[in-house]
Amino acid sequence: MIDMEYIVNKYKELLIQENKKHNLVSRRMDVEELDEHIRDSLAILDWVNLSGRGVDIGTGAGFPGLILAIYCPDIAFTLIEADLKKSMFLTKVGRECNLSNVQVVRKRAEEAGRDLELRERFDFCTSRAVAAMRVMLEYALPLVKKGGLVYMWKGPNFEEEWKEAHNALEVLGGRVVDVYAYASGDRRRYIVAVEKTAPTPEKYPRRTGIPAKRPL
Repeated sequence: MIDMEYIVNKYKELLIQENKKHNLVSRRMDVEELDEHIRDSLAILDWVNLSGRGVDIGTGAGFPGLILAIYCPDIAFTLIEADLKKSMFLTKVGRECNLSNVQVVRKRAEEAGRDLELRERFDFCTSRAVAAMRVMLEYALPLVKKGGLVYMWKGPNFEEEWKEAHNALEVLGGRVVDVYAYASGDRRRYIVAVEKTAPTPEKYPRRTGIPAKRPL
């Protein structure tokens, strides 16, 4: 039987050690804040029974993709992280914690979306604090299958981002199907669920840097 507590504690130990050398997260982050990031990553499990094959964009030091992989050992997770030090850390955690369901891909999101081995291969995509919704949709929707879901962790301005994303949703083939509201510490947080309703046109995502520079 998998000892989740042991694995999470091992992960935290590795993160604290590596952060002293490589600044993976804020140097001022304490254990309490780290635990809050972990709880925030797991908030989706209060509403959604994740299944199939998942991809996480911009995993960074592990939120939410690596944490979800620990707690959902039956789901294969691909963690996309462009930063060398962060991707190396994720690989190290996967190896030392024996996470056989984790694959780390060091690519920019735009590159991943055009990779035929990754494009439209996933049942769901997660992302936390990576980009505005209309930018994130261009990164994420090309990676999920038709009928798949994209889950984006958002702050209190999510309604404004949603309004700005209407064109991106139409162009890329998606629709917002749910919004999960919850508290993270003293902050209001939201997870926005977008269903992929149609194949994403081949020209998306655009080349590296363009989605953020010229959002749809």
